[in-house]
This record gives sequence, C-alpha cells and structure tokens, in this order.
Amino acid sequence: MASGSALIFDEEMTRYKLLWTDPVCEIEVPERLTVSYEALKTLGVAQRCTQVPVRQATEQEILLAHSEEYLEAVKQTPKMTVEELKAFSKKYNDVYFHHNIYRCAKLAVGATLQLVDSVMKTEVRNGMALVRPPGHHSQRSAANGFCVFNNVAIAALYAKKSYGLNRVLIVDWDIHHGQGVQYCFEEDPSVLYFSWHRYENQTFWPNLPESDYTSVGKGKGSGFNINLPWNKVGMMNSDYLAAFFHVLLPAAYEFDPELVLVSAGFDSAIGDPEGEMCASPEIFAHLTQLLMPLAAGKMCLVLEGGYNLTCLAQSVCQTVQTLLGDPAPQLSGLGAACESALESIQNVRNAQSSHWSCFKHVEAHSETSTKRPRLDEENGATKEAPETNTEKKTRAIVWPEPLARTSASVRTVIAPPPGVEVSLPEGCQRLEDVSQSTTKEVQSIRDKHFQGVTDQNILQPLGNVISVLDQMMSKEVCNGCVVVCDSSVSVRCAFQHSLIGLAERVMVIFIGDENIPVITNDGKVFLVQIRTEETEEECVNRLSLCLREGESFTAGFMQAVLGLILPLAYEFNPGLVLGVVGESGVKTHLAPVWGHLTCLLQGVAQGRTLALLQGYDKDLMEVTVAALSGAPVPPLGVLGAPKPEDVQMIEKQRRRLQKHWGLLRCTVSES
Repeated sequence: MASGSALIFDEEMTRYKLLWTDPVCEIEVPERLTVSYEALKTLGVAQRCTQVPVRQATEQEILLAHSEEYLEAVKQTPKMTVEELKAFSKKYNDVYFHHNIYRCAKLAVGATLQLVDSVMKTEVRNGMALVRPPGHHSQRSAANGFCVFNNVAIAALYAKKSYGLNRVLIVDWDIHHGQGVQYCFEEDPSVLYFSWHRYENQTFWPNLPESDYTSVGKGKGSGFNINLPWNKVGMMNSDYLAAFFHVLLPAAYEFDPELVLVSAGFDSAIGDPEGEMCASPEIFAHLTQLLMPLAAGKMCLVLEGGYNLTCLAQSVCQTVQTLLGDPAPQLSGLGAACESALESIQNVRNAQSSHWSCFKHVEAHSETSTKRPRLDEENGATKEAPETNTEKKTRAIVWPEPLARTSASVRTVIAPPPGVEVSLPEGCQRLEDVSQSTTKEVQSIRDKHFQGVTDQNILQPLGNVISVLDQMMSKEVCNGCVVVCDSSVSVRCAFQHSLIGLAERVMVIFIGDENIPVITNDGKVFLVQIRTEETEEECVNRLSLCLREGESFTAGFMQAVLGLILPLAYEFNPGLVLGVVGESGVKTHLAPVWGHLTCLLQGVAQGRTLALLQGYDKDLMEVTVAALSGAPVPPLGVLGAPKPEDVQMIEKQRRRLQKHWGLLRCTVSES
C-alpha cells in the first residue's frame, strides 16, 4: 500500500523573468516558487515529504498536447535577442518569453510527469509539484496567460497512455479558466474537466464565451466539461464549499476517476490581485481533503497561478499538510453561498442535468441571471479605465495568519473485540488496557444515565470508548474505532463524556434502526440517522433518512452524503464526530460507502472522529480504520442513478432544513 507524499521542486525553474516593461505580465515572478518552497521548509513540511527529482520532458511527451510547429518555434527562444523575445511574445496573449523559459517549461512538464509516475507506481500516495511556468492556458499551437506547455493536460494524456487509465479527473481551482485544458479534452469522455473561474459575464480574462456554464463538451465528450463561472468578486469559503458539495463531488463520484489531477492555482485565495476573492488559505486544506477519497487516494497537484506571495505560500502549506494527513483546520462562520454563487451553481446543475444521473432530479429552472446589461462603446457608453496590476497589489487587504496545524503522535487507535487480530495501517495502534480511573468513570456514567444496564459485555467496551475519548482530549491520538455490544448505550456514554471537555458540539452519524435517546433541541448535538424505516422529523438538528438495500443503495447513500450530510457537518462545525453503525438492514452494501463517508468527514472537527461499530464485521472494521488512518478507501465504481423515491426523500429533507442550514441551498430561489 502506498504511503507518503511527494514534493517536487527545482530552483532552476526560478531562473527566468520578465526582461521588459509589461503591466500584465509583471506579477508572474520567480519568487512565486521560492516563497512557497521556503514556507514549506520553515514549517518543517518539506522535510516530511518524499523529495522526487526533476527531469526534462521529452519532445515526444510535449507533443502529446502540442503541435510540432509550436514546439519548434519555442525551441528557438534560447537563441533570440531580447527584442526578438519581445516580438515573439507579442504573437501570443498575455505571456512573455525568456532565454531560459524553454528549459524551465520542459522541467515543469517533466516534474509533473515524475509526480504522476511516483503516484501511479505507488511509490507515494499523492503529491504536489511546484512548477513554473504554469500550464493550463497554453493551447496546442499557442502560448497563453504565462503558460508555455500545458503541464496538466500532458500529464492526463501521459497517464492514459502509460498506465492504461480510462478515467482521469482534472480539478482546476485557479481563478482563471483553463481554456487550454478544455480545448484539449472537450471531445474526450475519458477526462472529466471541472473549472471554476472568475468570469463576470465574460468581462474577465480570458473573456471567452466558451468559459461559461453552457460549454459542456462536444460529441462523445458532452457532459465531461463542467465550467462554474464566478460572476462577481469576493467569493468566500462557503461559496467554494457549496460548489464542491453540489456540483463537483456528485459528478466526480459518479465518474469514478482512476487518477485525480489538480490545477492548483491559488489566485482564488484572499488577497490575490488577480482573483479579488475572499476565501481563506485554510479552504485549500478542505478542498484537498474532500478530493482525497477519490481514485483510491491517487492525487497529483500541480501549481498554476497565485500572485500574492504571502497568501500563495500559506495556501500551498495548507494543501501539502493535508496531503501528509495533518488534521484540517476548523472553518467557522460558514453558511449559505451568496446569491451570485447560487445562480452559477443552479445554472451548472441545469446544464449538466441531461448528462449526469446525480443532476437528473434537478427541477427545470429557467436560466437565472443577475447580469447587468453590458454596455459597449458602439452604443456611446463609456468604460472606467481598468485598474493596473500595480494598483491592485497596493490595496491593503489583511487576513489572519493560519493557525499552526499539529498532529497527534498517533493518528488512530482501535479497540477490536478481545482475541481478534486486525492488520494496522501506518499511524495506527491498538488500544492498551483501560485504567482504573476510566473504569470508575464508566460506573459513574452508568449510575447516572442507564442504571438498568448490568450486562458486562455491554459495559466493558464503554471503558474503551472513554479511554479513546480521553486520549483524543489530551491530543495523544486524533481519532479512534471501538467495537461495542450495544450502540445505543455506547453513543449515550460517548456523548456525555465528550461534553466534559472535548467538544461543545457533537455530530452523531448513526446507521441503524434503534431509537437514539439523544437530546438535540439544545444545539449541542446534531443527529443524522440512516435507517430502513420512515420517520418524520421536525427538529432542525435531526435528519432521518430511509435508505433500503438494493441495486441503487450506493448511489442514494452518496447523494445523501454529498448533498445533505457534508454541508450540515461543515456548517454545524462540531468539535467531535461520532460515527456509529448499529443493528441495520443495510449492512450488506454498507462497508464501501461507510468508508467514504468516514474519509470525507475527516475535514470536520479537525479530524476528531470516534467510530463505534456494533459487533465485529471484518470488512466494516478494515474500511473504517483505513479511512480514519488516512489510508486509501476502495473506489465505489461508476455510480448509477439513485432510486426516484430516495431522491424525493433527500430533496424533501434538504428543503426542510435549508432555512436553518444555508450550505444546503443550491438554487437562487432557496436564498
């Protein structure tokens, strides 16, 4: 099993710069790489990564995505004078050339391919390549937007060719549309390309109509291009999470990629002069975490944009720390996406509804738009002079520095039944004997909350539950898994003990038909229960879902996870997640989806999750421990359509709760 994270960097890629005055290109500087790498070293993050050497890409590799004529033209740049370089640059849009840029561009592609090789050969689990020049704007025969060769597009084609992959997901969270990637794959159903980008109704660079949500791909590639345009600046953490929950993740899970490539541009973060967005550096820890369950954890991130050096370095550190398995920081103040973001999300879901089963239930809405009429000079309108990049850079934007992220000495502790041997992934250990003080605490809780319970088979595992919670409280461990005999009693015990000092709010995810005697109307607990019997709930801190086993169980379960459970968990912002599997009629197909739910929830509560499993089930135990420890969870396969009755139930619950929990909203009318 692969472990570890690769980090690829070579100082040689800093050895080119702008040689003349150009207000557009002046923000693309060598320091973008050096500040990112130095920040990783300062935090001790780089030292924890597997350092992978850089190589130059071969011409054959570059020609996977570019024409021979273009390659030959770029090959001439080392011999050019400054004036010739300037003239050559003007042939293209918003890019500059330098005597050393051809060498650096070959290194950028080569570094990206080295990362793909390391991940696909299971030498590492995941990784990030800090490269320059970036790539996602370059096209088959044209440099564009600081980009010379399309690093990520070449990587996808290389991975398909070298490893026989049938499905590659490219996630582009740069603030500019990666039109070069779109052009490369718009007729290819084996590559799903998702891009969010500042668009402002086509007034923001690259000012292309094909950057709008209406461009869904062509021919066999229809539906495999997903554009989510941001039509205003100032998007925040909630907007980005809503895009993942309601657009990207449902399509990605249905697609079931074998490799995830990320065009990791950090000009979408706060303080960047290009993006002018307000999402914090910490959001990239969560975006990374949410992608990690896909493709059995095989993920390669490749640097694209990012022009505020402070925020760029912070965002890169947040991303790489998550790849390494550090608990994601808590995000506070989350709520509904803004109206403009909801408009874009709604339009994308409508446009994609005929291509993806997860969007087929979307009600037919007419196109919504908060667009203002675009004035043009032919009608006598005047336009304000656009701000220069220098003017943007001088704006004083302040945000808090991310808090230090620390890892417990042990990631996961487990307590299987006595005598049962369990293989332990890296960072995982077996719980030692329970102390006398813990035994007394169990007795105290029993006497206060369930005096009638005298069966030692039920009471004995409660000592394990309290012991794990105490170790989580003292930060000796991050999370844990305990096999119990009575899930209902164990939940009450864990809940009562956790409120002593571990968490002010607890989220309980319960799979089973038992009644859980937990009070939720005081705001301290949110209870999600997945059962085989229908019930009616009115409390806004309770969600009851009836999901029965069958062919479409996995699709229905994941639709509930992505559209309901994850948004609720992030907005509720608990200090502890209790994941419980009790007596249930859905255990046959439960283990794989339970593993993905557990993995996705690692972004909540700084990874503090206690899993309670009633009775020993080898498959369920192994997938739970894998998810908690950061090991890959098995892919779910290409998802089909959920049952119509499941979709109706999920939508009914979403509408019931969205007035109180804004992250559930995915249309403008709901705002």
